[in-house]
Amino acid sequence: MKKFVFIIFFAFAFSQISYAGDSSSFFKLWASNNDSKEIKTLLNDQVKFANETNFDKFIATYDKSYVNGDGFNLDTYSALVKEIWETYDKIEYDIKIKNIDIENNTAIAELVETSYAEIPVTANMDGILKSEANSVYYLKKQNGEWKVVSDTVLNETTSMLYGDARFLDIKLTAPTQILANTEYTATLEFTPPKDYIAIASIANDKVEYPQKQAKEVFRKFPEDNILERLFTANSDNVNEYIIASIGLTKAAITDTSIKLSLTGFGYQITRVNVIPQNKFITNAGADENDDKDK
Repeated sequence: MKKFVFIIFFAFAFSQISYAGDSSSFFKLWASNNDSKEIKTLLNDQVKFANETNFDKFIATYDKSYVNGDGFNLDTYSALVKEIWETYDKIEYDIKIKNIDIENNTAIAELVETSYAEIPVTANMDGILKSEANSVYYLKKQNGEWKVVSDTVLNETTSMLYGDARFLDIKLTAPTQILANTEYTATLEFTPPKDYIAIASIANDKVEYPQKQAKEVFRKFPEDNILERLFTANSDNVNEYIIASIGLTKAAITDTSIKLSLTGFGYQITRVNVIPQNKFITNAGADENDDKDK
């Protein structure tokens, strides 16, 4: 305790000497450091409340004007949180704060967010949920209190794997962002266990709530262990998910029949952020071409 007091005294004395010629700079530095601590506390409290599934305290960290990068307002986001917690009540959340920039009463925080859950189904089909996202949070200080007013997910991957699929090394690739109404390719790669038959599908769906079920077209996984699909980003300027569905079956052969049994299944999901088309530029370009033709 004495050492702690001594360090505080020394730091305060050093600050007085260093900033004696510019008290306003000292105040700005002190205020910025204090705000940074408050923002870190707020973000870590979010994790604490989420792990406790304390809905009221968690939502209270958001401003009423909140709208996220997917266009969800606070009411929609609240409904989504409730639904997730009712479905998976034992998700473990964590964050790593990479950077915080503060300008007066506004701030931007860069985070890495992770979540993990074990999903009991049956003895042979228990599942695991894992998710990781790089996110940017936008905060505002009002009435002396910091609140989250928006956030944007830069990139995100989620896996939900059951049974033997838990042990697969799955790679799902797609562009992290794409211009609206533009073609792009999604690729799924993994090596099925020996003597297993693998089926898979790749679909895309808009990020919306309530979420619609993506249309799945399963096919036997190619021998080169790579499945590709070509998509066209939606023209509604809505972000998308690429969803890979996987199934593992094993054959039990007898003298009279062949029986296939499902030994594992799962989903690998990645985000594609859709960049809105600038219709003004597009129309301007069209007008220029019309002028040239005249």
